[in-house]
Amino acid sequence: MSQFLHVQINVKRQLWAISLLFVAAGLAVAAGDYFSAKQKFDSIENGRLHPGAHVTLSYPELTAWVEKEAPRGVRSPNLRVTERDLATGTALIDFAKLERSQGQRPGWLMSKLLEGERPVSVTARIRSANGHATVDLQRVEISGVTIDGRTLDFLVQNFLLALYPDAVIGKPFELGHRIDRLDVAPAAVGVVIGR
Repeated sequence: MSQFLHVQINVKRQLWAISLLFVAAGLAVAAGDYFSAKQKFDSIENGRLHPGAHVTLSYPELTAWVEKEAPRGVRSPNLRVTERDLATGTALIDFAKLERSQGQRPGWLMSKLLEGERPVSVTARIRSANGHATVDLQRVEISGVTIDGRTLDFLVQNFLLALYPDAVIGKPFELGHRIDRLDVAPAAVGVVIGR
């Protein structure tokens, strides 16, 4: 074996090892973000926080949590906020698989319309105070097509609320767990504990 070929093989092995280390480090960071978010959610839900406590959830933490907790059919979620109280979530969603993961069977027509992974983007304004929040949809895109008006109402009524009957859109709902308000900002989401 020539010395050049030997050096080339060693360099490829080193690059492969370095690549594996970067992948492992990325997975460790994502796992760390998930466990950090889960610990914060657990402390809120268990009522261990004193009144006035402020829990900060970073977007990497929230994204890692959503990625781990999302039902089958949801992949590559990402959360971002570019202005106060206006959040955008994106993901690749296979609506038929999502419906099946929730124990529903889509009808023939819906299965044909919804089968396959589609890029979805949802932008919502989130307002909260005094233990209540309101989520107002601002924009929904599926496969780059803006969904609005009656079509959006149809999807909310027949898909979102069918799968998640406790979801509330456009009306105030109680935050629970003694949460006073959510501070949705570009840097992070702050959860303020009341009472």
